[in-house]
Amino acid sequence: MFADSMSSSSCATVPRSIRTEWSTANRFSPTIKVHPYRNRCGLSRRDFATKGIVAAGASVMPSSTLVSQPAQGLERLPFKKDGYKFWTWRGHKIHYVEEGEGFPIVLIHGFGASAFHWRYNIPALAKKYKVYALDLLGFGWSEKALVDYDALVWRDQVADFLKEIVKEPTILVGNSLGGFTALVAAEAMPQQVVGIALLNSAGQFGSADDSTTETEESTVQKLILKPLKEIFQRVALGFLFWQAKQPARVESVLKSVYKNTSNVDDYLIESITKPADDPNAGEVYYRLMSRFMSNQRKYTLDSVLSKLSCPLLLVWGDLDPWVGPAKATRIKEFYPNTTVVNLQAGHCPHDEVPELVNKALVDWLSTLPSIYTASQTV
Repeated sequence: MFADSMSSSSCATVPRSIRTEWSTANRFSPTIKVHPYRNRCGLSRRDFATKGIVAAGASVMPSSTLVSQPAQGLERLPFKKDGYKFWTWRGHKIHYVEEGEGFPIVLIHGFGASAFHWRYNIPALAKKYKVYALDLLGFGWSEKALVDYDALVWRDQVADFLKEIVKEPTILVGNSLGGFTALVAAEAMPQQVVGIALLNSAGQFGSADDSTTETEESTVQKLILKPLKEIFQRVALGFLFWQAKQPARVESVLKSVYKNTSNVDDYLIESITKPADDPNAGEVYYRLMSRFMSNQRKYTLDSVLSKLSCPLLLVWGDLDPWVGPAKATRIKEFYPNTTVVNLQAGHCPHDEVPELVNKALVDWLSTLPSIYTASQTV
């Protein structure tokens, strides 16, 4: 749940035909389109601040759009108020779920979410694979540590989790912020990560405008203006955090971003509000919104992708108002060893249309010979 575009704009729904395309650049690089409509919407920074904690980036869909029935009849991970398993990393308590046997898959959630957001994916994937779902530091049931949050913090957390807990060649699967975290972790662990699946991933491509020259702060800026700005940010973000974590507000926002609201249930709401009750949650939210979120361009998709060589799957909700299908197209153009599956869903297709996401993952995994040979290379 990581907004790439925070500018406000109008929304439009553009009819598109259903079609299937195959790329000739790579043997395992099909582009499968499963959507009749595309939604183009912007999101203001204020909307992201107020809704980010509760929606994990789910999409706003036009009322005329038909979507697949979500999750009906699917097995769901039992909700445990005390969490599942815990691991100590750099002195911090980290929560994770572990289910199944077989080749390991590590699921990484988006901003504001937790391992429980994979509730319909873990049981299905665990029938064929060993599935881990990890709570990033500062989120979910992991410790709300008062650290300076940065993409490299989560990169190191995932890399150490692979080394200390998984200990085998692995597939990383990430949604939104978790997607970009999967990419930078794969860059750090190229011998252990043998494939990556991204669901509406965060991250931006670099541009010439990103290279700016830092100027020295004046005494007035350093001693007066900067502290005043921080005080204003803290007060404003503190109010927005309090407002966003109220259960009624959570339910209202979720119902506005899930087209089919049958999945907006007590399970989902509690998986979001319970971590927000942690005494440090407000401070973590402030640090994320005022520092980390303002430095998104520090790490770019092209700089990370240029260092990778493993197969990549993009499972993309084309109706996502934050991270539209154009990004998936650009990633595939930049990184040819990519399979793209386009779905008629929003920013969190794994919870909105889990049966389609599960199928896309299993189908793609079945094409990877590295799953059967990687254990001999590490």
